[in-house]
Amino acid sequence: MKKLLLICSLFLSTSAFAGGVMQFTEDGFKQLQQENAEILIDVYATWCPTCRKQGKVIKAFFKEHPESDLTVLKVDYDKQKEWVKHFKAFRQSTLIRYKGDKEIGRKIAETDQRKLFNLFTMKAK
Repeated sequence: MKKLLLICSLFLSTSAFAGGVMQFTEDGFKQLQQENAEILIDVYATWCPTCRKQGKVIKAFFKEHPESDLTVLKVDYDKQKEWVKHFKAFRQSTLIRYKGDKEIGRKIAETDQRKLFNLFTMKAK
């Protein structure tokens, strides 16, 4: 039984960050960076209409690109101030694209689907 639980926990820990949308955690972010993963930091506020529009575009992106390895980590602008400062996101509705530990793009208050899809699929140079 212990062996089965160990195997299950290893499987879950390696696949827990394999694309999709989840709440930001420092450990999750660091794990994704170590894996050289495709990451989108979404600095949002629950009261922000621009953030809601961006959320709809993110949802549309995954609907059109179900094979995407992009992992979206949502940073709450009001509750995770230390990370807002860390990412130099001086306002909500900031989207920051990473490949591993390298920032490769950023959009602030952008809601145009074409421009955001370009950010989401951007490759590191």
